[in-house]
Amino acid sequence: MKHDSAHHFQEPILKYARTDFARLPVHFTVQEALNAIRQQGIGEKIVYFYVVAEDDRLVGVVPTRRLLTAPLEEKLQNIMITRMVVIPHTATVLEACEQFILHKFLAFPVVDERRRIVGMVDVQLFTGEIFDFTEREQAEDVFEMLGFRLNQVRDATPLRAFRYRFPWLMPTVLSGTLCALLAGAYELTLARSILLAFFLTLVLALGESVSIQSMTLAIQTLRATRPTWAWFGKALRREMTTALLLGLGCGILVSLIVWLWRGVLPAALVIGGSISLSLTGACFVGLGIPTLLHALRWDPKVAAGPLTLALADIFTLLCYFNLAALFL
Repeated sequence: MKHDSAHHFQEPILKYARTDFARLPVHFTVQEALNAIRQQGIGEKIVYFYVVAEDDRLVGVVPTRRLLTAPLEEKLQNIMITRMVVIPHTATVLEACEQFILHKFLAFPVVDERRRIVGMVDVQLFTGEIFDFTEREQAEDVFEMLGFRLNQVRDATPLRAFRYRFPWLMPTVLSGTLCALLAGAYELTLARSILLAFFLTLVLALGESVSIQSMTLAIQTLRATRPTWAWFGKALRREMTTALLLGLGCGILVSLIVWLWRGVLPAALVIGGSISLSLTGACFVGLGIPTLLHALRWDPKVAAGPLTLALADIFTLLCYFNLAALFL
């Protein structure tokens, strides 16, 4: 049975929090802390000890190495770290994952609204129970990006596999045919500047790469976020700005290559400009197609890949040939 990943990552973090950790009073010395640890016992692979005030409020954390190497008469309040990153007890699994990614710590305390420690999550739990879940879906995600589900073709007969896989190749065939017709329509433009043909594959590849990157980011976000117009506008502004920077960088680089290789400045500017414009459009396609399919209640992972690549190729060629026709 396939897991609902969006539901999984929205589960409360308290479901995964551990309670086998030692609370150490802030007025303890290192010797008293070690004695308390022996009496309380600790769980496996504990790397941090949490220091609490009289009202059980978390006030610091002491790494194991620091506790073991400090003088026995030293107070915990003198060796503890007071600037801590904590996870609120209302956090979701996804929000906790973000903390591990951002801060690279081995464990985080979970605290309530009064900053009392109610649990602890460590990286072992995430790698053992949560990231394994993601890894189990990665293989299927790759196939779904291509247009079909892995469970449809696993152990299927060649004929059945053909029936599932062939329809999703049709967008590629149709878009490829349309691209060929577009190239034929601009045959005179290509004849005026043979350089356009040399860099056609590069321009298409860049557009496809950016569209797939944007599509992947959109699908991953849609798995854990309910899309709204506000979300789409914010994501679109961020992605379009990124795509514009990528387009300018790639466009300038390719323009320099064309100019240094052939010394034809107009063609170099047209090729570079079309790259800048097409990458921005490809970004919009990569973000918009999964969002639209999600709004229509279709599975964006299955349908987005072929459609995104097809539309990105068509838009890229339109930019490429129209700019060439105007300026060459």
